[in-house]
Amino acid sequence: MLGLDVGEKRIGVALSDPLGIMASALTVIESKSEVDAIEQVIALAREHEAERIVIGLPRSLDGSLGSQARKVQAFADSLAECTEIPVLTWDERFSTVEAERALVEAGMKRDKRKKRLDSVAAALILQGYLDSERSDTTSQD
Repeated sequence: MLGLDVGEKRIGVALSDPLGIMASALTVIESKSEVDAIEQVIALAREHEAERIVIGLPRSLDGSLGSQARKVQAFADSLAECTEIPVLTWDERFSTVEAERALVEAGMKRDKRKKRLDSVAAALILQGYLDSERSDTTSQD
């Protein structure tokens, strides 16, 4: 699975292992247009044989969709129209804050943190989705 943290200027990308147990940061896409970003996401998904694309949806604390969440939802809808790979959204209210905290705790310097933040946030989004999928499966057993 591919995980995405879609921001104003960059898209953090994460990848799960083939068994869908663990997510890891992969790369950051910097793009000037939505069309180019979508093409890059699809290319990465195909390259890594992703069976699903999970996009973090930044809901407000009350669960509603603010302006950034609406932009992300529109990107997800556009991406879904351009690929046969299933695209879904996942609540990511605190992923960037958690990613920043993890990088600080790891002792990473500020300039390196900035470069890695989006892909680490994408990994946290994807890991949350993977964990939820696993807990849903085990609770059904």
